[in-house]
Amino acid sequence: RIGSATSLSSAVINTRLQELVKLFKERTEKVKEKLTDPDITSDDESPATSPAKPAPAAAPVPPPGRVPEGDKPAGDEHYCEMLCCKFKYQPWLNRLKNYRFPSSIDPLTNLMYVLWLFFVVMAWNWNCWLIPVRWAFPYQTPANIHYWLAMDYLCDLIYLLDILVFQSRLQFVQGGDIITDKKAMKDNYLRSQRFKMDLVCLLPLDFFYFKVGVNPVLRFPRCLKYMAFFEFNNRLEAILSKAYIYRVIRTTAYLLYSLHVNSCLYYWASAYEGLGSTTWVYDGEGNSYIRCYYWAVKTLITIGGLPDPKTLFEIVFQLLNYFTGVFAFSVMIGQMRDVVGAATAGQTYYRSCMDSTIKYMNFYKIPKTVQNRVKTWYEYTWHSQGMLDESELLVQLPDKMRLDIAIDVNYNIVSKVALFQGCDRQMIFDMLKRLRSVVYLPNDYVCKKGEIGREMYIIQAGQVQVLGGPDGKTVLVTLKAGSVFGEISLLAAGGGNRRTANVVAHGFANLFILDKKDLNEILVHYPESQKLLRKKAKKMLKNNNKPKDEKGAPGDPLIIPPKPDTPKLFQAALAATGRMGAKGPLAQLRWRLKELKAMQE
Repeated sequence: RIGSATSLSSAVINTRLQELVKLFKERTEKVKEKLTDPDITSDDESPATSPAKPAPAAAPVPPPGRVPEGDKPAGDEHYCEMLCCKFKYQPWLNRLKNYRFPSSIDPLTNLMYVLWLFFVVMAWNWNCWLIPVRWAFPYQTPANIHYWLAMDYLCDLIYLLDILVFQSRLQFVQGGDIITDKKAMKDNYLRSQRFKMDLVCLLPLDFFYFKVGVNPVLRFPRCLKYMAFFEFNNRLEAILSKAYIYRVIRTTAYLLYSLHVNSCLYYWASAYEGLGSTTWVYDGEGNSYIRCYYWAVKTLITIGGLPDPKTLFEIVFQLLNYFTGVFAFSVMIGQMRDVVGAATAGQTYYRSCMDSTIKYMNFYKIPKTVQNRVKTWYEYTWHSQGMLDESELLVQLPDKMRLDIAIDVNYNIVSKVALFQGCDRQMIFDMLKRLRSVVYLPNDYVCKKGEIGREMYIIQAGQVQVLGGPDGKTVLVTLKAGSVFGEISLLAAGGGNRRTANVVAHGFANLFILDKKDLNEILVHYPESQKLLRKKAKKMLKNNNKPKDEKGAPGDPLIIPPKPDTPKLFQAALAATGRMGAKGPLAQLRWRLKELKAMQE
């Protein structure tokens, strides 16, 4: 037992000392490389990709009259917005008091302006929908006139604020420059067609109320503020992720409004002829608006089943309704078709590409297994990316915008690659624009051993497996998102650019591919990064070419070597002593060795 415990402790000590010696050797090699070549960048000094915790800031000196942080109650925290500690927002009343209205407004990106346009459009809709109702139907009475007037003048106030506060502060482009000068913005608005229409909208025809009474027709100019409505549509569609839904709702609202106006005209015509005077007019029973709206729907959609008009006025009115209904309804259907077609344009393109490919494969009698894999690739690529080729969307953008999009999409993945850590940041930006996204299906070979390597792969999503062994099917390692492979073949020169292993997609895998030609074109402009990558490539090749002991054991020498075997001559002498039965030092030593051997077993 003593012998076994001793051997166990010596084995643990031996293993630990081997690890320490290995670490010391690695550190010595790194220091030696830095001393021989100061330009080399070690992996430890590479910039970390994960966000580092901010360093603790020095405690600020409290101004006079403020209690220091240490003396404050636990619940109180100062109003600030920094990274060093936790903060509270100021009370909403104080923020409202301290708010300063901007001197200029960007109409394309300012969300506050879009919100204000929403209120302007709501006021415009109030006038467009309610003025015809109050003119035709007997809903405005002396008992509720003050409510109608209150809403009318609230809408007028919104119109007035839009002219005085917002429209005169809108930025505009002149000669390629964004003008933010107050006087220039005001002059630009005063010279525009928008200002003239806004003035017409606020014509003070309400003063005629004192002569003819409160007649809603005098407020008809308020409906001419249609420019704000179309501007709101453009701004809202620009910020919505699914703008086609709003377009469908807007087109439906056009149809409902045309029916609304027609119902008001029908009630006016019925009142002009006399309610219930003929079978064609409204008989005055039930809810007047609902009954007239029902008649307008049947007329504009040309359903039929309506009573025949009797008088000349009724015949002319019905004919105009039929013509208007056919024209308006056809326009609405055509616009709805365009909206739905624009919303499904990508899906239609995907189906047409897939149908053409299937037709091609059937013509050349491609095996069904290959056809099924092609169909699977189409479906997965479309559902995962929403498109078949990402580069098609970026071709029309300028180079700077393509770079900004590539940084937002790919930089977090590429920055984690150890091979490019320490390289010029601009070189990485140029490389991001050359990356191509490729989708591999399960069990697809990404590359095979012995192939000429012309690409490097970066895993964006999914996993790939490196295969090896005698049969070439043993999984050596599984690489996940953010890993890179193929870089040795990409950077090696002089015949060293052959693949060293088989790589297979494990499930669906999205990979970024960088061609060797593209990388060489980039490195021409960054000699320091080229030098660093060459050194890293040589180091990788050196590590891969190091011979290993059998069974994969490290070849480092043992710090505490095992006990050497007993010499053969000495074993022969001990055996002869045992056969002769002699007594003496050899016999005692032989008996002692037998006892130790039994204890070890």
